[in-house]
Amino acid sequence: MEAPRLYSTKPVQSLKPTKKIPLEEDHGKASVALPLPLHLTNALFFTLFFSVVYFLLSRWREKIRTSTALHVVTFSDIIALLSFFASFIYLLGFFGIDFVQSLVFQPSPDVWVAEDEEDDNEVLLAKEDTRKVPCGQALDCSLPPLPPAAPIVTPQKVFDEKPVTVTTEEDEELIKSVVDGTTPSYSLESKLGDCKRAAAIRREALQRLTGKSLSGLPLDGLDYESILGQCCEMPVGYVQIPVGIAGPLLVNGREYSVPMATTEGCLVASTNRGCKAIHLSGGATSVLLKDGMTRAPCVRFGTAKRAADLKLYLEDPDNFETLSVVFNRSSRFGRLQGIKCAIAGKNLYIRFTCSTGDAMGMNMVSKGVQNVLDFLQTDFPDMDVIGISGNFCSDKKPAAVNWIEGRGKSVVCEAIIKGDVIKKVLKTSVESLVELNMLKNLTGSAMAGALGGFNAHASNIVTAIYLATGQDPAQNVESSHCITMMEAVNEGKDLHISVTMPSIEVGTVGGGTQLASQSACLNLLGVKGASKETPGANSRTLATIVASAVLAGELSLMSALAAGQLVKSHMKYNRSSKDVSKATS
Repeated sequence: MEAPRLYSTKPVQSLKPTKKIPLEEDHGKASVALPLPLHLTNALFFTLFFSVVYFLLSRWREKIRTSTALHVVTFSDIIALLSFFASFIYLLGFFGIDFVQSLVFQPSPDVWVAEDEEDDNEVLLAKEDTRKVPCGQALDCSLPPLPPAAPIVTPQKVFDEKPVTVTTEEDEELIKSVVDGTTPSYSLESKLGDCKRAAAIRREALQRLTGKSLSGLPLDGLDYESILGQCCEMPVGYVQIPVGIAGPLLVNGREYSVPMATTEGCLVASTNRGCKAIHLSGGATSVLLKDGMTRAPCVRFGTAKRAADLKLYLEDPDNFETLSVVFNRSSRFGRLQGIKCAIAGKNLYIRFTCSTGDAMGMNMVSKGVQNVLDFLQTDFPDMDVIGISGNFCSDKKPAAVNWIEGRGKSVVCEAIIKGDVIKKVLKTSVESLVELNMLKNLTGSAMAGALGGFNAHASNIVTAIYLATGQDPAQNVESSHCITMMEAVNEGKDLHISVTMPSIEVGTVGGGTQLASQSACLNLLGVKGASKETPGANSRTLATIVASAVLAGELSLMSALAAGQLVKSHMKYNRSSKDVSKATS
């Protein structure tokens, strides 16, 4: 009888092996071929690696001291380089032997079928698995564990991949080893070479360890290869956030459909109403004022005078050209724009600002800063680098330095809303909006001691767009710094509204922007990837879109407050009586 194929999407019947191969009797291990025990081999390569590194560094320092060309090598140098690469390759494979074994000598389910046919000349069929949901969703930890039956196949195919199958032997052993702690959960991807299968095994092990079901957390539908080493470690699924569209938003003569990922009812609808009011009034104008990411290391000296000496050196215009050359070596796009210092006793905080192209740029500016710090050690050998980030940047925290100096993209956006649009679309008046803005966004925020929070709900729009387009959602803290201004114009008939946002931190390359869903949202806005014509143009355009969407959100919410519609609208759109959990089940 033909054995069932491993990746069939039809109900699968598993084959019970009558014999098991103990792990101790597996003579196919690569480690058996070694003349030394595995731990001694690892120790040998560790010793070889660090010895060779020390030797090469000593040789190169000697060449630099004697002005000898670095490419001139002796026989001992060649031997050292070969030893370095050999030991490095061995250690890179997680000590080599076990890693290679996991890839080359994985047991196949066909072994069990072959032994059954040889010994019994018959195939023992297991009962058909009646579960209709993926592995993680089928587990009910409150019931006794089901006997290992047929492979559990997820029927949905995504990205033209084969569906995940958790076999009854190979993967079951892995799950048990993760539960027992003998196999680290973080090493599953490297052991299996299949990120989705690793997530499925990790998920099953987590359910058994915690006794809690993850049936509501989807596993299928995500390209796990795309997040490896970039977005998330040790995944067990992904969270679903609905994406709504607000628009068209007319900015600088161009229309945009703005994607917003949120679970807050009324947010997209309200922003959409603001977009409509702006469009009917002729659109908004958005201007980029500044573009520069910052990083501020903290360094310490023995005396305050030495810290002041470095401060004066860094802020001297005559030294800027030299520091720029050193900084700019780190990237094609990273270009040093300025350095500002703040001193606290013996400690010096150095705030570097640089352009970063279409990337948000935190890693780019950090590499440039490290180059400068290494360069400064020559003239300031007594400088002690406490940390490459000393919170004078300031990242993911509300800070006056970002509010005043800016960080990322500084944008101002304005629009003149016609009086009849305010009455017909927004259901309020110019006078009511101006008064509410003064008493709420300005006076009320001042009474609360707000820092950058002179607005109604800028962070709502910023976070929704950040989630949809793959930005760092934690950076909504400083990116939501905003002051909303309203003023009656044209003899009080129309409303001038503006938002000023000094620290919008966005990028169109790197991080979560490369994920399929987020990349699609960027493509919808026409800013996907790096700009081929002008480096940085796409990220700057995205920043102006964010500010313009905030303008629309501010206009609509303030109108709802002025008209007394806020509670009514939330009761209508944010209080569903439908039981979603029952609907999905």
